[in-house]
Amino acid sequence: MDERLKQTLLYDFYGELLTEHQREVYEDVVLGDLGYSEAAEEYGVSRQGIHDLVKRVDRQLSEYEDKLALVERFGQIQHEVSRIRELARCSGYGPEEEAQITQICDRILSEL
Repeated sequence: MDERLKQTLLYDFYGELLTEHQREVYEDVVLGDLGYSEAAEEYGVSRQGIHDLVKRVDRQLSEYEDKLALVERFGQIQHEVSRIRELARCSGYGPEEEAQITQICDRILSEL
């Protein structure tokens, strides 16, 4: 998985567990592409301080995933629902039943 995508998913699932300051800096640097130097100037800390905070948050988010596995489970559910949709298409159901199965799959995926 692409590192940026991984960081974004981990943040989406576990970002609320971070402090407000951690969220702000992480959003600016990782999700908003603000450079370490620019963030350091904005927050009044050293570039190294910003770098350390981002690395610490990355580690923290990864630890949450190691313990809770919500991102992994999310991916599994997406895959399983896609497989259900695929099987329904190939199973000989009529157009009405296939449409209902597709709607249910779409609803499940949108609620994740």
